[in-house]
Amino acid sequence: MGASEKAPRQLGSGQSRCPYCDLPQDRVATLEHDWVMLEPDMAPLAHTVPAEHRWVELSGGRVTVYGVCPPDQFQRCRIEHRLACPAQPLPDLWPWLSALRGENARQAERDEPEPPLPPEQWPDAS
Repeated sequence: MGASEKAPRQLGSGQSRCPYCDLPQDRVATLEHDWVMLEPDMAPLAHTVPAEHRWVELSGGRVTVYGVCPPDQFQRCRIEHRLACPAQPLPDLWPWLSALRGENARQAERDEPEPPLPPEQWPDAS
């Protein structure tokens, strides 16, 4: 479940850019002393995420997969960026994840610079 990166481009403390969509992702240490790339600023209710995809933040800053079923109704979790990445084909695991992937695709398109417009041709007025 850990993430492998080609050559992550560092943004700031604990973040890098996804090599597929170029959006930010949080690099977080796991209990197993590995790294996982999580979707930033996203903490859905744990009961809305399948058990094998729930990452729970522990008091020491590390994360672990939270497979308790059913989870507490107010428990929050994190998900891997690869599940929300608009540039990676994945099955439709949950309806809200499809919406998140669509929003990330729109954000990636907005972040791309637009090509310059061609100069306007004005008719000869003489």
